[in-house]
Amino acid sequence: MTALEYQHLLVARDGDTVRITMNRPARRNALSGDHLTELLAAFRAAGESDATGIVLAGAGPVFSAGHDFADVAARDPAGVRALLTLCTEVMRTVQDVPQVVIARVHGLATAAGCQLVASCDLAVAAESAGFALPGGKGGWFCHTPAVPVARAVGRKRLMELALTGDPIDARTAVEWGLINRAVPDTELDTAVADLLGRATRGSRASKALGKRTLYAQLDRPETDAYAIAVAVMAEAAQLPGAREGMAAFLGKRQPVWPD
Repeated sequence: MTALEYQHLLVARDGDTVRITMNRPARRNALSGDHLTELLAAFRAAGESDATGIVLAGAGPVFSAGHDFADVAARDPAGVRALLTLCTEVMRTVQDVPQVVIARVHGLATAAGCQLVASCDLAVAAESAGFALPGGKGGWFCHTPAVPVARAVGRKRLMELALTGDPIDARTAVEWGLINRAVPDTELDTAVADLLGRATRGSRASKALGKRTLYAQLDRPETDAYAIAVAVMAEAAQLPGAREGMAAFLGKRQPVWPD
């Protein structure tokens, strides 16, 4: 395992997996500008590697409490806009990297921390975890965190989360579609490894193209979505991984992935 040094993160390579752990436990992994800058750099570096999966986790008692209010309060409007633009770039990069990104959630994931969970491809949480967009009962509404959360849970559930600010537990988060699994706390790491292992098997090139295309067609009208999917899938049929997969199926043998 090779470790990389950051001030606010722990980043390590373990086999085919890069593990990015937010490491500001005293600040409840609040997303300051410096923290977000490191997250962006870490995801970009992982995205350029030959890893197949990325695990995003948090050290300490919570996953992430969202934006660091000390940082926000010290900024003028242009500075806050720059911070939110940086945060948006992190969220987009999570979805742009070719690897499968899975959130390992424990404790609370609130506001921009909940936004991070919703932006990951997959998410597994401990049963003790909670999720909230608390701005609805405070003074700074969760406008940007609501963007990916809305796309995960739908309009009415988003409205309940955003307007009340009340947390939901992990089981409810599964029911609402915010996360994939809620497991006993002692089984969290096993469940993360299991889901990531199943999500990363097969051709790497095919998986990367598949992820990119899924995000390209999500939230598009059905006609547009089909146009995107048909064009990409036709071209993808000629990729080495696709050819090998079909040949293995027809030959009734196990595939040998070229990538």
